[in-house]
Parts: sequence; C-alpha cells; structure tokens
Amino acid sequence: MYWSAAQIVTHHSSNGCNLQPGDLIGTGTLSNDSDQGLGSLLEISRGGKQPIELQSGEKRSFLEDGDEVTLRAWCEREGAVRIGLGECVGRVVSAY
Repeated sequence: MYWSAAQIVTHHSSNGCNLQPGDLIGTGTLSNDSDQGLGSLLEISRGGKQPIELQSGEKRSFLEDGDEVTLRAWCEREGAVRIGLGECVGRVVSAY
C-alpha cells in the first residue's frame, strides 16, 4: 500500500469527509505477483484476455449488468471476540 491506514484516515478527515466510527474504507486491491495472490477479477482474467470459468460453466472476464458483489469480512483470534462488518452487497446496474 502506498499510504498507511492512519494516513488514509487523516487524508479523509482533513478534507471534509464526515468520517464516523465504524465507516468502511475501501483501499483497493492488495495483490502479489503469484497466481494465488491476485485480488481482482481484472487481474485474474489478465485484463480480460483469460476469462475464468464460473461454476455454471459460463466464461467471464468482467462484471456485467445485474451482477452482485458481496463483501463479508471478519477478524478473529484465539482468546478474543470475533468482530466483523456483516455483509455489504452491491449490484451492477446499467449506466443508460
């Protein structure tokens, strides 16, 4: 990452963003150079050149209208309470 988490929060809050406790900040894809470390559909499909095969057998390179992306996240450690953000769902809609 180019900026630390503290720098991201500082940047947002110093520019008038109404940042509140519990807000989710998307930092983008954190990947590495191995096939197992690719973090986005764009990277996995090599910019659309190598479509992936879905469980249905359909091959895709990009999200399409009507697709849903679901983000679920949590953190847990032995001896500590598990915390998470629940579920965040976004649907791709047509720009027209």
